[in-house]
Amino acid sequence: MNAVLLSADLPYWAVSLLRVLGGLVAVLLPAGTVVYLFLFKMMSFMQSRLGPMEAGPYGSMQLFAEVGKWLQKEDIVPANAQPEARIFKLAPLIVLASTFLLAVVVPFGPDAWFTNFETGIFYALAVSSVSVLGILIAGWSSANKYSLLGGLRAAGQLVAYELPMVLAVVGVVIQAGTMNLQQIVVAQNAGSMFGWDGLGNPYVLTQFVSFIIFMIAVQAELTQTPFDMPIAESELVSGYMTEYSGFRFLIFFIGEFATAGVFAMIASILFLGGWGVPFSWFGWTTIDSVDNWMNVGGPLILFTKMIVLVFFIMWIRFSFPRFREDQLQRFAWKVLIPISLVNIMLTAVLKVAF
Repeated sequence: MNAVLLSADLPYWAVSLLRVLGGLVAVLLPAGTVVYLFLFKMMSFMQSRLGPMEAGPYGSMQLFAEVGKWLQKEDIVPANAQPEARIFKLAPLIVLASTFLLAVVVPFGPDAWFTNFETGIFYALAVSSVSVLGILIAGWSSANKYSLLGGLRAAGQLVAYELPMVLAVVGVVIQAGTMNLQQIVVAQNAGSMFGWDGLGNPYVLTQFVSFIIFMIAVQAELTQTPFDMPIAESELVSGYMTEYSGFRFLIFFIGEFATAGVFAMIASILFLGGWGVPFSWFGWTTIDSVDNWMNVGGPLILFTKMIVLVFFIMWIRFSFPRFREDQLQRFAWKVLIPISLVNIMLTAVLKVAF
C-alpha cells in the first residue's frame, strides 16, 4: 500500500513487503469471504439446508479444511499431456496472476493504494483478459476433448463479453473525464445532482444502463451461471479444469472467486463511489481534505459494497438456468453492444450540452 498510509519513512524493501502482503489480503480475503458467505451458506439456505456446520462455529473453518484437503491430493498430469507438462502446470498460475494484476489499481482509501495509474481503468480492462490465455492453455495442454471444448468456449465467450464491458466503462469515463480510478471515486463523492450534494453523484444513477451491462459482462467473464458454458458439468464434466487435481485445481478455484471479488470492487468504484462517502457529510471538498481515518474506514466501506455486488452475482448464479451457446453469443452481439453504443452517444451529447 502507499507509504503515506503508514505515516512513516520506511525503507524500500519494507514498503515492497507491505505491498505484497497487502496484495495477498486484497485478493485472498474477498475470495474466502465470497466462498464462505455465498457458496457455502447462501446457496445452502436457498436450498433449505444448513451447509457446512462442523468445522468451526457455523462452519467458519470449512474453507481451511477444504484448502488442506486439496493440498494433500496428488498433483496428476495426464499421460497424453506429458509432452506439454510445463504448460499444463503453468495455466492455473496465469489465471491467478491476472487477478493479482487486476487488484493493483484498486484504490482502498485516499492514500491506501498500490499504484495510482492515470489510465487505471484501461490497465484493469487489459489485464482482465490475461486469464483467457490461461484458460486456453489449460484446455489445449490437457490433451482432452472436454477440456479443449471448454477452453474454446471460454475464449469465445470472454472475447464476446469484454466488448460490452469496455463500452459500459466508456460512459463512466466520459462523465468523469478521467480514466484514473481514484479520481472517478472523488468525482462521484464530491459531485452533486441538480445542485444537491447529499448523496454526491453516484454513477449507478446517471449511468444505470452502463451499470447493468457491466454487471452482466462481469457475470460472463466469471463464467458464472447463466454464462457457465465453458464448464457445463452436464456436457463437459468440468470443462477446461477436467484434468486438474490437487493444488492446481485449488488455484483455479481461488482465481474464480478472487476475480469475482476484485471485479465487484472495480464495479463499486465505477458506479457506487468506491471507498468514499459523500464528501458533504463531513465538509470535505477535495481528496486532500479527506481525514486520515478514511484510510482505515475506506477499505471497510469498499469491502461492504463489494459484498453487496457479489451477492447479486451469486444470487443470479443460483437462480437461473444456463444459456445455449448461440443464445449467449446473440445476447452479447445483438443486445448488449448496441445498447452500450447508444448509451455512449447519449452520455457524450449530455456531457457536451450540460
